[in-house]
Amino acid sequence: MLRRLLQPFWVLLAIIFLIEAWLWDHLEPIVARVVAAIPLRALKHWLAAQIDTLSPPLTLVVFVVPPVLLFPLKLVALWLLTHHHFMGGAATVLFAKFVGLGVTAFVFDVTRPKLLQMAWFSRLYQAVLSLRARASELVEPVKQRVLDVVRGNGDRWSSRFWRLILRFRKSVQEAR
Repeated sequence: MLRRLLQPFWVLLAIIFLIEAWLWDHLEPIVARVVAAIPLRALKHWLAAQIDTLSPPLTLVVFVVPPVLLFPLKLVALWLLTHHHFMGGAATVLFAKFVGLGVTAFVFDVTRPKLLQMAWFSRLYQAVLSLRARASELVEPVKQRVLDVVRGNGDRWSSRFWRLILRFRKSVQEAR
């Protein structure tokens, strides 16, 4: 009974986790293009050379610094939201999220070899990869069901529902 009640929670958590992973995967190439476009390539090589001289625990400090530096920006977003500046607050949250993920992906790319030398970090990294695979398995049936409904390929109920939405949309467009 409890498992059935918690199933939507786990699916939602898996979806959030997969969105984060998707953003990570898609922001990393964008950051790589930015690094290629502006003279950050030299920064990346310099940073990699500096990290090679550090111990793995100090490399962990380098990895943790970007999210810590973006924390005040998230506080500004919270302040904007609490003072009813919803668009500014939402834009600041999104900006902080994208910059944070992009910079963290960039720094992780440089620090990964050193970080994986620490046994606990390597186990944590493997656990996150395993969790990502399990989240994909959990979300896949829900994603397939949504795609079936959108395409009208589902059972008769979902096909009728989709046709009803299309009919409603058409009537709204004709009314204009």
